[in-house]
Amino acid sequence: MAFFVLDYAIKIFAIGFVPEGRRPSSSTAWLLAILLLPFIGLPLFLLMGSPQINRRRHRIQQEANDAIEDAHKDVTDHPFEELEAEVESIIKLNRHLTGFPAVIGHNLGIHADYRKSIQAMADAIDQAQRYVYVEIYITSWDETTDPFFQALARARQRGVEVKFLFDQIGSLKYKGYRTLGKRLSEIDVDWRLMLPLQIHKARFRRPDLRNHRKLVVIDGERGFIGSLNLIKREYKTTDRYWIDYMVELTGPIVVSLQAVFAVDWYTESGEYIEMLTELEDTGETPDTNYVQLIPSGPGYSTVPNLRMFISLIHHAKSRLIICSPYFVPDESLLDAVTTACYRGVRVELYVSQRADQFMVDHAQSSYYQSLLEAGIHIYQFPKPFVLHSKFVLADPDAGRADPEETDEGIRLKSHPLAAFGSSNLDMRSFGLNYESTMLVAQGDLITEFNELAANYRAVSHELTLEEWNKRGFFRRYIDNVMRLTSALQ
Repeated sequence: MAFFVLDYAIKIFAIGFVPEGRRPSSSTAWLLAILLLPFIGLPLFLLMGSPQINRRRHRIQQEANDAIEDAHKDVTDHPFEELEAEVESIIKLNRHLTGFPAVIGHNLGIHADYRKSIQAMADAIDQAQRYVYVEIYITSWDETTDPFFQALARARQRGVEVKFLFDQIGSLKYKGYRTLGKRLSEIDVDWRLMLPLQIHKARFRRPDLRNHRKLVVIDGERGFIGSLNLIKREYKTTDRYWIDYMVELTGPIVVSLQAVFAVDWYTESGEYIEMLTELEDTGETPDTNYVQLIPSGPGYSTVPNLRMFISLIHHAKSRLIICSPYFVPDESLLDAVTTACYRGVRVELYVSQRADQFMVDHAQSSYYQSLLEAGIHIYQFPKPFVLHSKFVLADPDAGRADPEETDEGIRLKSHPLAAFGSSNLDMRSFGLNYESTMLVAQGDLITEFNELAANYRAVSHELTLEEWNKRGFFRRYIDNVMRLTSALQ
């Protein structure tokens, strides 16, 4: 009798409290877990679903937002060419949610070759004179990443300050983790774990949170941002190879990159890093881009990356490119993507033929039916490669946003936009991961990412609705079960 009373008490409690402040998909998933398995679901919810556990990080993030806004209060959003009102509204949205202005960034190249990306960062570190700040989700000192760490060692020998952040859970399962901290200390690198689970030190946090950012800042003048982790291309497999990129930038945008690192370093160490204000710019050159950094994560209650992605999707007039290893949309994102297709936009989705995670692979593919029926072109990057690159392009082939005359009257040409960085288009990246995404409002980065997408398309297989309808019952069942788990927060 007592068992049934407790069982119903848990369910009644859950129905009244779980939905508070949550998206419907998340509430439904948690309620399903609690109602079916109350004695397992409720402890998991209290462990991973309660926002109260993150109170300290929310406070630090709010204080950081205030400091960033104050540091940038005199920095105006200055494009080197006048932008249309719709693009300016997206920039205004991002600044309101994060405090970061849109500034100039000079594109030094998209490094899309795995080893060459690591070497490019090592080469830049060899030029450092004052400091190097590194924040990478997965970090492993192996034969592929050794040139990077040797560059850090040389920097320390020159007296350059080096600070390094890496995610504990993200790095834990890879070879060499147990000795990684010791090796970093041996080369005199000041390092910290991001989001550590250190119960013995009275440090507890939700075990489902991750700091997924990938940033490198050198002397406050040069920065890298992208999708690449510091680990060999095979990770710990023997039959899969990751496809990634890093973008190298100079100019005022590096101030924003350093600000994100400074906040994360303070959160984990309690130590302040000088908050830069505005860097002097060398002026407009062919590599000049108008960019804006959008950090996101559990410290932000407004999901700025999701809102920015949806804004880009609604902005597209003729062509939309989405490249994400994990495409598990919530209702708003799914509606935006399919609506774009119904508006006549050609929508291209680039994913791996086989993702590296079983649950995500099946949760993602559970959406293929509705996507294909809407007319979306799904391109699958072939095995054994894992397409880990993340970016979104809206009308990358368009020119200036000048009006043009058609038989139907005056029509505005679309303004090309791009967004790239560490964020996937899945519910984890929107609610559980700390991410860093860069909006490109104008510049040659849009063209280069369009060319990168074309390279991916040339080797990919386009999935058709006829082909997808041939999948078996068991595949459909597993996909749908995994779909239910994707919204748990």
